[in-house]
Amino acid sequence: MCLGLPMTIVETDGITALCEYGNERRSVSVMLLSDASVGAKVLVHIDTAVRLLDENEARLISEALDGLEASLNGQDCDRFFADLIGHEPQLPEHLR
Repeated sequence: MCLGLPMTIVETDGITALCEYGNERRSVSVMLLSDASVGAKVLVHIDTAVRLLDENEARLISEALDGLEASLNGQDCDRFFADLIGHEPQLPEHLR
């Protein structure tokens, strides 16, 4: 399974960018993005920034990844998915 990481652009030349997530720094391609400026949050998949993220979306993805890590370590992970607890999944209208 491949996951995209929410990373922050630390520096960029418009073609590649040095991005960080936690303690990890990685050089990634930003050629798919029109506005990849320093400080922007991006979703990185296979060393390529595939889209810009807003602060809230980047936070939610980070929390979900932290929750997966907690679950893999046998720890309680409910607090990482607080936005999902108590919500019944809803089918899109075209599937009802």
